[in-house]
Amino acid sequence: MNMDFKRKLPIPMETKEMYPLTGDMAETVERRTAELKAIFAGTDPRMVMIIGPCSADSVDSVMDYISRLIPVQERVKDKVLIVPRIYTNKPRTTGDGYKGYVHQPDPTAEPDLFKGVIATREMHMRAVKETGFACADEMLYPENYKYLDDLLGYVAVGARSVEDQQHRLTASAIDCPVGMKNPTSGDLSVMMNAILAAQHQHDFIYRGWEGHSFGNPYAHAILRGYVNRQGVTHPNYHYETLLYLAELYGKWDLVNPGVVIDCNHANSGKNPFEQPRILKEVLHSCRCNPALRKLVKGFMVESYIEDGSQPIGCGVYGKSITDPCLGWEKSERLIYDMADAL
Repeated sequence: MNMDFKRKLPIPMETKEMYPLTGDMAETVERRTAELKAIFAGTDPRMVMIIGPCSADSVDSVMDYISRLIPVQERVKDKVLIVPRIYTNKPRTTGDGYKGYVHQPDPTAEPDLFKGVIATREMHMRAVKETGFACADEMLYPENYKYLDDLLGYVAVGARSVEDQQHRLTASAIDCPVGMKNPTSGDLSVMMNAILAAQHQHDFIYRGWEGHSFGNPYAHAILRGYVNRQGVTHPNYHYETLLYLAELYGKWDLVNPGVVIDCNHANSGKNPFEQPRILKEVLHSCRCNPALRKLVKGFMVESYIEDGSQPIGCGVYGKSITDPCLGWEKSERLIYDMADAL
């Protein structure tokens, strides 16, 4: 192969032996995951708020951010279940640019995947231990999921990954809710096929093993907008699209119909300050139609300590080095407004 094999990485079992969960941490993950499952099964009427930085680029600022969510969660616990985003992989359309914490735990240094695998597990462990949250991450590389499978409460499959067979099959083996985004083209049938695949049982090769998955009944849709052939972004969170998605769910052999609205990306045109308006519009649609309230399970919001974004190396604490985010004060207000509206 035309590549340099630098070193052999520890397998997930070895990594977990080096960095094991305590009994209390395992109980936290199990309890929070059970709450999420109940929401997606429709037995818990609360909504989910999956919120946090576009990319988890610094353990200090990420932990600072998540710690700020603790009193907010306590205040809204009867209406909203908060799931912090610790997104350690960054999708890149062309492959260029910062690929996330697992590649570069220090964004200003050279890639080091060995350090990245360890640092990613340590960050998720700190979040569970110090804050009591089980967090969300994006499954950009299915073979890496086992490094975190005992820590995550929620998994997202991105718009560029949702058509990939290995992502769909791996999602069918995951024991927590998995959101399947619509592809960048906006074709909802692609997303529905992905959900169908994730909910079914499969035999497939995973990390050198022949395995059998039992299906994930909590696999569901994420609407994130789309880009047309001219490169123009279009939203898909409006009332009519939600009705159409409800109709699609009615035609497919799927359990636990549900959708999470991604308030950023193509839905906002990557303008993070549009996210509160989008969330409030969807909540209004839910109030207008009880069927949509049953379908919509929650929201994704890209949020950090400071508004906006910055180039790598600028050094502004708590400011995104990838997509622009909504700052803390606005994000805190948004969560309270969401709870008040429910």
